[in-house]
Amino acid sequence: MPMRTCVGCREKKEKKTLARIVKRPDGSVVYDETGRQNGRGAYLCRNTACLKKAQKSHSLDRALKEEIPPEVYEELEKEMTAHGQA
Repeated sequence: MPMRTCVGCREKKEKKTLARIVKRPDGSVVYDETGRQNGRGAYLCRNTACLKKAQKSHSLDRALKEEIPPEVYEELEKEMTAHGQA
């Protein structure tokens, strides 16, 4: 099984257990529920605590090579909650 590292807590986990955040070629940053969208991807545990850690440490910004505005983090948090990932 492929392993990926969460950018929030830095733990290695199986790819299918992590949420993928992707920066699309048009520059938008979105939650990738399929894990197959085109663009630069980063992985997070499926909980908002790791998302908040990634926001505080700017690790998601570094992984996607782009500064992410606070509104995008709010949208990502809503998406994770909507998909049953608290």
